[in-house]
Amino acid sequence: MTDAQETAAETALRTTGGAPLVDVEQAPIPLLEPREGIPPVVATDEALADVVAAFAAGTGPVAVDAERASGYRYGQRAYLVQLRRAGAGSALIDPVGCPDLSALGAAIDDAEWVLHAATQDLPCLREIGMIPTRIFDTELAGRLAGFPRVGLGAMVENVLGFTLEKGHSAVDWSTRPLPDPWLRYAALDVELLVDLRDALEKELDRQGKLGWAMEEFDAIATAPPAPPRKDPWRRTSGMHKVRRRRQLAVVRELWNARDAVAQRRDISPGKVLGDGAIVEAALGLPLNVQQLTALPGFGHRMGKRQLEQWQAAVDRARVLPDSELPQPGQQVAGPPPPRAWADKDPAAAARLSAARASVSELAEQLNMPQENLMTPDTVRRVCWEPPRERTLETISAVLAGLGARRWQIEQVAPLLLTAVRAADQA
Repeated sequence: MTDAQETAAETALRTTGGAPLVDVEQAPIPLLEPREGIPPVVATDEALADVVAAFAAGTGPVAVDAERASGYRYGQRAYLVQLRRAGAGSALIDPVGCPDLSALGAAIDDAEWVLHAATQDLPCLREIGMIPTRIFDTELAGRLAGFPRVGLGAMVENVLGFTLEKGHSAVDWSTRPLPDPWLRYAALDVELLVDLRDALEKELDRQGKLGWAMEEFDAIATAPPAPPRKDPWRRTSGMHKVRRRRQLAVVRELWNARDAVAQRRDISPGKVLGDGAIVEAALGLPLNVQQLTALPGFGHRMGKRQLEQWQAAVDRARVLPDSELPQPGQQVAGPPPPRAWADKDPAAAARLSAARASVSELAEQLNMPQENLMTPDTVRRVCWEPPRERTLETISAVLAGLGARRWQIEQVAPLLLTAVRAADQA
C-alpha cells in the first residue's frame, strides 16, 4: 500500500462521510463583509499603478479570481479580476477600463497564485496579460483530498467553517457600474482563498498526496493554450437528431451565421438564436421565410430582417454541391466508442474491462475521483493499442506520452500492465 492508501484505510476520512475539517457541532459563520470593506473598483491607469505597487510589496501567495459574463456576452473575457495578498489587502480591477494587466502579472510573477478551478479562469486571465508560473488550485486539491463537494462555498464551509454569500455567480458581470452586492460577493471570493489553500495543503500532506497535487498544479500552469476547436458547430445541442448531410449543412450555415452576428453584437450566441431553432430548421429544410416562421424558435417576435438572414443561411445549405456537404459524425482521433469494442476487438474489450475495474478500485482506496487518478480517455487508448512489448517501462512510456503525470504513472501503470497481460493469456 502507498502512504495515501494507508491513510485512507486507517479511518473514514473526515472529508468523505466522516466529520468535516471543522467542528460539526459549531454552526458555520456567515461571512458578510470583506475585512477591509469593499475595495474600490480600479478602472484607471493611475489606480492600477497603485495596486501593482501594493501587490509587488506584499508577501506570500496571491488569491486570484475572475468573473466572466457567460450567457450574456460573446466569448469568455474577464469583466472583473479580484486579488488578495498579505500586506496588500484585496483589489477589484475592471479589465474594461484596464485591459492590459501585464504589469500586475509581472509584479506577482514570483508568487504562487491561488485559484479555485484554475482551468476556468486562466484563459481569460491570459488574455489580459496575467500568466502565472506557479499555482495552487483549491478545487483540484479538494478532489484529490476526497471532498465530495468541491465548489468554493462548500469547501470554505467544510474546511474553514464559514459560509459565503451565494446568488451572484451567474449575473451579467459586463454591467456597468457593478452593484455593491455583486462587488461584495466578488471580494469575498478571494477573502479566505489563501486560508483555504493552507488548510488543504496540510490535509493533502496528511494523506500523502501533497506531491501529487503539486505535479497537477505544475501541469496546469505550464499547459499551452487550448487549440481552437475543430468544427464547433457540431456541438450544437440536439445534433443527434440531425442525420442527413444536407441537414448537417443547414446546421453549419446557421451556426456560422449566428456566430458572426453574436460576435459583431458582443452577445451570447444563444441569445441570438437558440440551438433548438437551428436543429428545427435543419430537420424542416424550409423553402421560404413563411415556412421558417412556422418552426419552433422562429416565432412572430423575430423581425423580418432576422428571418431573412436565417432563411438565407438555409438556402446556402440547400444549393451546396454534394462534394461540399459535411460528413456525418465527427472524425475523432483515437479508439472507437467502447460499446463497439466487443465486436471490433474482443481482446481490447477484455483489457478495458479489467483495467477499468482495477483503476476504479484503486481510486476508491485512494479516496479520489477516478478521472483524477487517470483520465478515462488515457485508459482507453492504452487498452485499445498497448505497446507491442508488454512491460512496465513501455506502459509507463505510453502513459507519459499521453500526458499522464509521474504520480499517476506510478499508481496506474502496474494495473494496466496486469490487465493487458491477463487479456493476452485469456
